[in-house]
Amino acid sequence: MSAFTALPLTKPMIKNLETLGYQKMTPVQARSLPHVLKGEDLLAQAKTGSGKTAAFGVGLLHNLNVKHFRVQALVMCPTRELAEQVAGELRRIARFKHNIKIVTICGGVPFLPQQISLEHQGHIVVGTPGRIEQHLKRGTMNLDHVTTLVLDEADRMLDIGFADSIEVIMGYVPKTHQTLLFSATFPKPILDLSTRFQRNAHRVAVDVEHEQNVIRQYFYESGWEWKPVVAAQILDIYKPASALIFCNTKLQCKSLSTFLETKGFSSLAIHGDLEQKDRTEILVRFSNGSTPILVATDVAARGLDISGLSAVINFDLPFEPEVYIHRIGRTGRAGKEGMAFSLITPKERFRLEEINTLMGTAFEVSDIKTLEPATQESATPPMVTFSINGGRKTKLRPGDILGALTKDAGIDGGCVGKINCFEFYSYVAIERTMADKAEKALSKNKIKGRHFIVHRHE
Repeated sequence: MSAFTALPLTKPMIKNLETLGYQKMTPVQARSLPHVLKGEDLLAQAKTGSGKTAAFGVGLLHNLNVKHFRVQALVMCPTRELAEQVAGELRRIARFKHNIKIVTICGGVPFLPQQISLEHQGHIVVGTPGRIEQHLKRGTMNLDHVTTLVLDEADRMLDIGFADSIEVIMGYVPKTHQTLLFSATFPKPILDLSTRFQRNAHRVAVDVEHEQNVIRQYFYESGWEWKPVVAAQILDIYKPASALIFCNTKLQCKSLSTFLETKGFSSLAIHGDLEQKDRTEILVRFSNGSTPILVATDVAARGLDISGLSAVINFDLPFEPEVYIHRIGRTGRAGKEGMAFSLITPKERFRLEEINTLMGTAFEVSDIKTLEPATQESATPPMVTFSINGGRKTKLRPGDILGALTKDAGIDGGCVGKINCFEFYSYVAIERTMADKAEKALSKNKIKGRHFIVHRHE
């Protein structure tokens, strides 16, 4: 069974899924949706980008009683970025039927607008555990009518420290409900969570390992102090169009990103010390191709789904081999070849043995002498990002920004990259050759009849 038509879905939903490009189910969708549609509990292991949002989204939207204007489904995510991605995808899938309201509840943004939105009720709430707990304790959200509870990327929620919040939230949900738990790995805390809060959960594990011919994996041994130099050499020799570099601490993220900048690489670091607006901007610049290198911790990179990611670099090896598999699984997707590089100190050779045991491989450490010195010459990113101080709250849409660039400024549409509109800010990527013209047009011309403040980010 691979076609959505094999499921007991309504014709309008099937038609909408086809319009959205959902032609065939991914493995996690094919194995999860029959259980989700039946209202059964599910414990599913799947990596980011496997289609797991639709794996639970199609089911909960199908089972939704639109006429009952109360919160019937609660989706918890570890980060605001992932919550917004999930909410956005659910809204796309929900187009098959009118009047489905999806509310996003996350930290890092004002509390009052969320409270007002909740006062007008909604069918589905998507959010982070911390902010959801705040609303529940203040009495601004009611979960008495929830029939489906989803924990997306549950292992990361526990890593971040949301275990207590999840516990509190569970106390507000009716005892009889469906619980869908999705996780990239199945460490003991996740299995314990399933045992406590799920009933006879069906267990699904798909796409956990990755074919060696899709992801080329390299391991280099290096002294701790030489790791930044080796990372720069790898970037210089292989020249990946985009690279996600993992560090185990936020301090190392900052230090490595600064070092790479001194070597001429366009790099940004994402970590827990950043304000929400800065985090959003960094993720936008990385995803739209204007900054090709992102240095991050596992927690900070969670929810980041970049199509066509060329390389993953483990500046620090993770403490668990399952996390290594999840990290490198971000590259080599959709039949494209990816690269994964890992730097190992002499004392960490046992971690490579653990990875080989888990994956059934026989990788060995390569000599760093095979890497040539970095030239300090790196390619300039092809795109430039501009931010605009207007977004959904000011009724600014991607089409308005595109029109201002193409119709008003005469810039070819092919030179305009990804456009992201958030509540109060919007971002647009422009090919570097057209950046000056775009900056002049956006700064001087009106968009939807008003002037906006525009900033160039490089």
